[in-house]
Amino acid sequence: MGSHAKAWLVEDESAREMLDRVLTERPFLLLPPLHRVPLRVGNVVELVGPSSSSKTHILIQAAITCILPKLWKGVSYGGLGHSAMFIDLDCRFDVLRFSELLNHRIMEAANGSSSKVGCHQKDSEAQFARMKPYNEELFALCMKRFLYIRCYDSSEFLATLK
Repeated sequence: MGSHAKAWLVEDESAREMLDRVLTERPFLLLPPLHRVPLRVGNVVELVGPSSSSKTHILIQAAITCILPKLWKGVSYGGLGHSAMFIDLDCRFDVLRFSELLNHRIMEAANGSSSKVGCHQKDSEAQFARMKPYNEELFALCMKRFLYIRCYDSSEFLATLK
């Protein structure tokens, strides 16, 4: 077990190289620990763990990867372009946080495809103003693919599963 943990710490690339690789070669659900599970369309995933162990964050990132398109208007987003369903059983899902993370991923991909290192602040603000309607259109498209269901009790959960 100890040698397995040390394998994660071996330095074989810089942070910049890792980001370049991940943003251009994004495989299906890269997020640990889901990258080891052979997930297919239609699978149901349940994460169990103690409070504050990033279960929701992992699923949010997986859902965002699922609802983002692979390519949209010439920009690579590395998504799958499918729908995702999130069933909230403890009523603590933060839709605002989800939308912020989705918007961040959209902006990150859009800016990464057209910006250069060393741009001036005015250039980036002008680019943001030009991209805003474009990003809002993609954001709306992605949110249509996200189905959020909140179950307040076991009977609602069973009804949802039917």
